[in-house]
Amino acid sequence: MSKHDTLIANSDYETVRAAIAYLSETSPEESDLPRFANALGLTERQLTDLFRRWCGLSPKSFAQAVALDHAKRLLTDRQSVLDTTFEVGLSSTSRLHDLFVTHEAMPPGAYRLKGEGLEMVWGVAPSPFGTAVLTLTEYGLSGIGFADAETSIEAAFEDLANRWPNARYRRDDAAVAPVATRVFDPQRWKADEPVRVVLIGTDFEVHVWETLLKIPVGMATTYASVASHIGRPTSARAVGAAVGKNPISFVVPCHRVVGSTGALTGYHWGLPRKRAILGWECGVSA
Repeated sequence: MSKHDTLIANSDYETVRAAIAYLSETSPEESDLPRFANALGLTERQLTDLFRRWCGLSPKSFAQAVALDHAKRLLTDRQSVLDTTFEVGLSSTSRLHDLFVTHEAMPPGAYRLKGEGLEMVWGVAPSPFGTAVLTLTEYGLSGIGFADAETSIEAAFEDLANRWPNARYRRDDAAVAPVATRVFDPQRWKADEPVRVVLIGTDFEVHVWETLLKIPVGMATTYASVASHIGRPTSARAVGAAVGKNPISFVVPCHRVVGSTGALTGYHWGLPRKRAILGWECGVSA
């Protein structure tokens, strides 16, 4: 992708992010899209076309997709979402539009040594959710963060690098570009071309992150449900902490975990982006 295309992609997301903030704070009955579009320097038609190009949904459908009542509907099957996925594995048709991921956990020693002995390549690439910052090891993708008007590329990189402060880092945007394409282009989500990720954390964190990989696209589950499925039913709070420390955003879908009431709760890279990812996935899986 050229620098010009990257600028367009990031500009599109910034506009969508502003719209998400507006739609999140305004009920569908009270929203005034023509007026809001005008404030962005767009017509209502242009704003609608932008949303359809970005996620395949109209602004109204997007707002409904990430509304609380939708989250509650997703959770009506919360007792069976993970059970079913555990039973059928990656061959499930519910994973048809999801990322096909193969993963391995680094030995506990790599975590205790905070990455000592590891060489990581990092770089930036465009994504549907703003500029993505990725880190790679020889074992696979080890981190994804995001930069935007509020978080610089340097700050996003430091957020990831501080997790493994003793690793050696080398920037190479060209090296991360093909990985980013496979991650963010649904046309590249193929079972015979899995995205290889490496999980670096405590045994408990890795267990939680492995469980997150079982949540199908277009579905949601709760912290309590994840806790139950890892055999720690009273550890929902600890699960929440592990979910919040997930270093491989989007690929390891921590955004699909919500509160017991269906509330979206927080997200390390900002609640508007969590809404953006969930809405985008609804368009992809439609």
